[in-house]
Formats: sequence, structure tokens, C-alpha cells
Amino acid sequence: MLILLANDDGFGRRGIRAMQAALAAMGEVIIVAPELEQSATSHSLSLHRPLRVRKVEERVYAIDGTPADCIYVALHHPKILPHRPDLVVSGLNHGLNLGQDVFYSGTVAAAREAALRGIPAIAASAARGVDRELACGAIAELAKRLLAAKKPMLLNVNFPPNWAGAMRVARVGFRAYEELVDLRKDPRGRDYLWIGGSGVHHDPDPGSDTAAHDEGVASVTPLRLDLTAEAELERAAELI
Repeated sequence: MLILLANDDGFGRRGIRAMQAALAAMGEVIIVAPELEQSATSHSLSLHRPLRVRKVEERVYAIDGTPADCIYVALHHPKILPHRPDLVVSGLNHGLNLGQDVFYSGTVAAAREAALRGIPAIAASAARGVDRELACGAIAELAKRLLAAKKPMLLNVNFPPNWAGAMRVARVGFRAYEELVDLRKDPRGRDYLWIGGSGVHHDPDPGSDTAAHDEGVASVTPLRLDLTAEAELERAAELI
């Protein structure tokens, strides 16, 4: 079995190396991950500049691009993978990807890039303080069951603080981030910006991934690739 492993934190982070160790018993694991942190890059591809691939060590490659770049390059580069991977895992990410984070997350995007090609994929994220080995072991077990089901799925998994082993299926919730534009001056008097605040909160929402987080349970959320709002098709037709 061939497993492609990526993330958005960078090839050398402890989370991805813990995941590499957990998945090693299942087959050959090849890491293709960003050279530097690429958090919140979403599903962007680097179409307007060249990319460089660096072989860090045996079965570990670093790419100076986005997480989606990493999967795209790995799947199409003639010398990185010996054949099409049986599974793609993205993570273990340092920090959670709950609610609408799935739209911004580079971790989720790497898994989604594989799922778009019919490859079973898991995005895995953990809060600070979570036992990495325990969480990665749970992902390895989940991966075995996903492959045994023989039906490609895209799963987003989040391990909350003080996680003790419980997991359940949950839908995508909603998180409200502090939104701001911090306007500053550089030493030459020119304007520059920092966008986004550090604060985030969510309201009680039974059945959601945020509710599972609040209860100390790891959430497993199947994500869909077809974003068509079926219920709105008739209303959209009325507009045209």
C-alpha cells in the first residue's frame, strides 16, 4: 500500500512526523509537504511562478508551494511516487479546522485535492496539548476502515483539547472569528496591513463539529465535493 502524506505546517513539523510513524505499519509512506508554513492558503495552486521540489531524505520531499500544490505535484511528478497512492492523509495539523475553517484550511485542501481524483483522503487536526501519538494512531485505524469500505470519502477529523479517545460523526458547524484590518505604518511612513483578529467563538450547535469539540469528543465530518445547492436550483431558475 502506498500512502501520500502532506500538511500545511511544513514537512519538518512534529505532527506530520508522528503521523508518518503511525501510518508506517500500513505500507509505504511518502511525505510531500510545504517547505514553509502555508496555513490558511485554502485550495490555491501556484500557477504564476515556478515551483521547486527538494528531496529532504528518503521518502520525504519539500515543495516551496501550497498544500494543494504538494498533492498536485506528487500525483503528476514522474519521479516522486512509484504509483497512484491508495490513500492521502493531511496532518496532523497544529490547530483545529472546525466549521468554516474547511474553506480556508490548507490542511483540508490537501486532502480535497486528492479526493477530487477519487482517492480516499483524511484531513486531521488537533488542538494544543493533544497526545499526538494517540491521535495519529486513531487516524491510522480510521484509515484502515476507510480503505476496507472500498468507497472513496473525504473526512475532516478534529481532536479537541483533553481528548480521551471518544470519536463521533458530526456535521460542519460555524465559528465566528474576530474580523479586523489593523492599519499600521512602516519605518518609511508607508501603510501596511494585518488582517484578521485572534479571537474566535461559537454558539451551542448540537450535532456539529464545534459541539463535539466542546464535549471533548473528536469529530469526524464527511465533506462533499459537489457544492451545488440542490434546494436552490428552482429559485435560481426563476432569476434567469
